[in-house]
Amino acid sequence: MLGAMTTRDPQAHRLARLAGLIADETRAACLLALLDGRAWTAGELARHAGVAASTLSEHLGKLVAGGLLAEERQGRHRYVRLADARVAQLVEDLAAQVSPDAVVRPRNLREAGARSAMARGRTCYDHLAGRLGIAVTDALTVRGLLRQDTGFALTDAGLRWFEHTGISLDRTGRRPLARACLDWTERRPHLAGTAGAALCRHAFDEGWCVRIGSERAVKVTDTGERALFELLGIEVEVLR
Repeated sequence: MLGAMTTRDPQAHRLARLAGLIADETRAACLLALLDGRAWTAGELARHAGVAASTLSEHLGKLVAGGLLAEERQGRHRYVRLADARVAQLVEDLAAQVSPDAVVRPRNLREAGARSAMARGRTCYDHLAGRLGIAVTDALTVRGLLRQDTGFALTDAGLRWFEHTGISLDRTGRRPLARACLDWTERRPHLAGTAGAALCRHAFDEGWCVRIGSERAVKVTDTGERALFELLGIEVEVLR
């Protein structure tokens, strides 16, 4: 009788629905691919996930309806992207919980090379990750520009560094200025938030980094190696 009178927490239903959306390998593959911060067509995601376009369309419909993806149409093309930074954080945080021992071994040299490139440097939605992201985060911390002892926070010197470097920080929104994001390959936090996004955007705009392949992997250019050494003292060997 007591059990019948118990009121079910409405949050439980929403949480179960969210978990159900992610708990599908095809949908999970789409969410991980979209962590590159760009909009993908349904056809591109279908090829990436290895499923038929009709099958992928059904999955995308569920992700859009569930609020995990945003959709836009341009002509006959349907584009989707992650709904916002909160969704990206959720996906990356979940990916970081997977034990390295549970990762499937690469099937061939091409797959091994792609995985190595992703570990070396990649984008995590709109900020830098992998060894590149950790190197930048460590350099900022060592120089007293970023604090990690009480959560991630830019110091006054850090704010001046961003301004001096020409990296504009939007401090008017609700997004935190600096946030720790657990790196799923390095198992350590890298810089996210407004500052992480602005630094990543600046790196691409200035030609410090370029995307490689069809994944999220990025490569530091010669210009980037010089800039990161001059600005943060990051040795070239760390970036290669």
